Amino acid sequence: MYRPFYIYLLHTLISVSASTAFNDNTRPLDIALFHSLSRIGPPVVSPDATKVLFTQSRYQHNTTTTYINVVDLAGRIAQVTPSKGSEAYGNPIWFDNETIGYLHKNKLYKQALNSSTATAIYSPETDISSVSYRQGRLFFVASVYANSTLAETKTKRGDSVLIYDNIWVRHWDEWMSERKPALFTAELDNWQVGEETNLLQSLPTFYDPQHRWCMDDYTVDRQGQVAAFLARTPENEQSWKTSVGVYTVPTDGSDAPRLISKGIEGASSAPAFSADGRHLAWLQITEPAYESGRKRIYVSDVASGATVNVAGDWDSSPLSLVWSQDGASLFTVVADNGNHNVYQVDVATGHYRPLTKAGSASAVRILGNDLVLLHSDTDSPSDIYRLNVSSGERRALTAINEKALENVYIGGAEDFWFTGARGDLVHGWLVKPPGFDSTKKYPLACLIHGGPQQCNTHSFGYTQWNPNMYASAGFIAVMINFHGSSSYGQNFTDSIKEQWGGYPYDDLMMGLDYLIGKHAFIDAGRMVALGASYGGYMVNWINAQSRRFRALVSHDGMFSVPHFWYSTEELWFPEHDFGGVPYDPMARPRYEQFNPERFAANFSTPTLFIHGANDFRLTFDQSLAPFTLLRRKGVPARLVYFPDENHWTSRTSNSIKWYTEVFRWISTFTNTTLPYSLD
Repeated sequence: MYRPFYIYLLHTLISVSASTAFNDNTRPLDIALFHSLSRIGPPVVSPDATKVLFTQSRYQHNTTTTYINVVDLAGRIAQVTPSKGSEAYGNPIWFDNETIGYLHKNKLYKQALNSSTATAIYSPETDISSVSYRQGRLFFVASVYANSTLAETKTKRGDSVLIYDNIWVRHWDEWMSERKPALFTAELDNWQVGEETNLLQSLPTFYDPQHRWCMDDYTVDRQGQVAAFLARTPENEQSWKTSVGVYTVPTDGSDAPRLISKGIEGASSAPAFSADGRHLAWLQITEPAYESGRKRIYVSDVASGATVNVAGDWDSSPLSLVWSQDGASLFTVVADNGNHNVYQVDVATGHYRPLTKAGSASAVRILGNDLVLLHSDTDSPSDIYRLNVSSGERRALTAINEKALENVYIGGAEDFWFTGARGDLVHGWLVKPPGFDSTKKYPLACLIHGGPQQCNTHSFGYTQWNPNMYASAGFIAVMINFHGSSSYGQNFTDSIKEQWGGYPYDDLMMGLDYLIGKHAFIDAGRMVALGASYGGYMVNWINAQSRRFRALVSHDGMFSVPHFWYSTEELWFPEHDFGGVPYDPMARPRYEQFNPERFAANFSTPTLFIHGANDFRLTFDQSLAPFTLLRRKGVPARLVYFPDENHWTSRTSNSIKWYTEVFRWISTFTNTTLPYSLD
């Protein structure tokens, strides 16, 4: 049952404390409880900056329900849409301060906050997403055929064949097709939606319809006059180039899109207009075939096209951008020593300062002179916070899992630094089990992140790599940000080039040695290692190089490095990290140096392999091969295959099964009694 906003305010006041950590209790965070926790969407601020819309999703009785809430600045929350069965209400927007919109079953609805009645105002002919509203205009993304309307795209061809002359035939979990994402706009007058206009239709024609212009992201100025979007320039062979450009286009379609990032061949991201619409900022990698290069802040004058690089000497990689109201500052989230901190950057001087110093922030939005954002930490799930820019004070507006986590233990991260490869300081942290007793011995689970140019963060994730899930299963959960990880400067990130099984492996082994030498409560004879993607590669490399683990878990990992190049979809990735192509005699030794397959005779540790059928980054044979190897050698091995998953395990029911199989595996080989039943 949900109540309109005005009724809710008359009857209910929810007080939200500044701290939402739940680390004082002892009941373990078990698999069922973890997956029943609510997940919160990014904040959507009302035009008068007094209210915030957000989505909330929860999993119950094998069904995920997503609905929309509104919260005011006093922390009073009201449910706006129903929550029943598998219904999904998403993409909330504001039409004005008292009227909202949202997508439901691919229809756009409007609804007054003081009413529970919604009216469908737009029923598009094909699926749409990323809807926004500016000054009487709707904007949205739809995948359409070349120069086609939504209605024309609805008509399907008679056959289903896909024919390719371009090497980039698939990406992540989709085969390239003639339907590509495009930015559309339509006038909204008296709740009547006018004819849709494809704002990309004036881009030059490319001969291959399956590799034509493809839009990645967009934003629109507050005046509703100019849109900026990201697009990958169509080329004959896109799979070894990362170039993504920033374009602007008049929202009335009166002119063709104009390339703003001209002369820069790397990947662009995060376009953002200033409040007055006069300036456009974005993030830019300047290396043309490296997806993990340092992102630099660029600001362009929309009228003249004059562009400057802001804070060019900053050895950090911003992740997002939003302008201050006065246009003097940019706010950005930066990976910072295992945290995702909010920084304020002075546009004129390039001076930057942190506004948060711990945990993980995301989805930063302007709220008057303050900010509103999502924030989590190792011991606290994501909630919406208001951040005072002047003082740095952060106050929670929501605490959506507070009741569910009463009497539940969620451990905080205990950070450590040690001397790793190259003599560099390396950062990691551990999370202890509930009821921890330093006089006892505990098994250890080493969680190895993917990327590899990513990092573990102090955050509460809803994926398969939340350290508190392993701690609640009775393990000391350890996470180490080895060489190649982001958030420690670009040199540290770049150091993994041609060193996949070198520096990172040394860091992991040296980090474990450090912990074992420092903490008598770690049972060195009962350790396991688990990883996904690059982490799965590292698990296979460990199997080839070490005997110190009782069991291993490799999710969507890599067994054959040369075969990775031949079967993956983003060739720029291995060509950068291994310095060439594997058929080149000069580069082949770099592919073989840290190739687990080359050391197949050494594999002897029991391993659980997990793979999704639709993973085109690391194909299924990369798990089938080492599984076959171990079984043929008589070593315990198990294969968990998800026919409906990709590089990740996204479906909640599959995630439950994932954790069940993993905990059964690692508890069996470490002789650990779990604190709850897996049945």
